[in-house]
Amino acid sequence: MKGLLDKLRTMTGRDSDDTGNEAPRHRVLFVCMGNICRSPTAEGVFRHIMTARSPALSIHIDSAGTHAYHVGEPPDPRAQRAAARRGIDLSPIRARRVQPDDFTRFDWILAMDELNRAQLEALAPPEFPGQLRMFLEFAPKLGRIDVPDPYYGGANGFEYVLDLAEEAASGLLEAILRADAARTSKGSGSSSA
Repeated sequence: MKGLLDKLRTMTGRDSDDTGNEAPRHRVLFVCMGNICRSPTAEGVFRHIMTARSPALSIHIDSAGTHAYHVGEPPDPRAQRAAARRGIDLSPIRARRVQPDDFTRFDWILAMDELNRAQLEALAPPEFPGQLRMFLEFAPKLGRIDVPDPYYGGANGFEYVLDLAEEAASGLLEAILRADAARTSKGSGSSSA
């Protein structure tokens, strides 16, 4: 049973930390409006990149929406098809709405656009200790800050969102690895006195 829970947790990224496993070192939440296009794509892309480049890194990855339009639904079929062409499976993901406890459960909350960031800032408690940022901040060379919503567009919009997500996910992983390295060197420096 524990093996099955571990496998499901790895596939979906939606663990409850009650499996007896050590808590993840980092917790990342991607947020868009409905949680069926951009944020599940970012979740899937980041999980894919992290697994390929840093499989031992302990990160809990999830996504949510600022609105409850699609709660319980899988990602948009167009997003799933586009991701599948790149070897990324979004099918286990189910839309959910951002909850107040997300601000205690996640240390990286990443908005897909300025509107969603503003809504998250309004929801965040003043004592939120994590980072509330724009996802594309981790890909400055793209020259844009918002991930466009492909919902009302054609298939090319979903491909473009994947391109943006791949760039930003790589930058995010590098930022997390740098934070870990800084934490490790700080810890080893203080113990060698």
